[in-house]
Amino acid sequence: MDHYTSTIPAETACHVLSVFGRGGYAPGRWSQQLLELIAGADIENAALLAQAFPAEVQAVQIAKYDKDGISRLQAIANGQAAA
Repeated sequence: MDHYTSTIPAETACHVLSVFGRGGYAPGRWSQQLLELIAGADIENAALLAQAFPAEVQAVQIAKYDKDGISRLQAIANGQAAA
């Protein structure tokens, strides 16, 4: 089990994929706004948000910055990686 899959729940992966238009399913309104806020945050503010929402920030950063991030999140969301 790698670091990503041990800290990001499948539901969070699904929500982030939806926000990025890559599958998954839409979260509720509050979570949608939170994920959009995280996606638009600069590094300093993302670090602050990570204190309260570590899995969400990690998943968004994987989607934005990891070359294989979408594939990783899809694997978590589909249960192909242990969550």
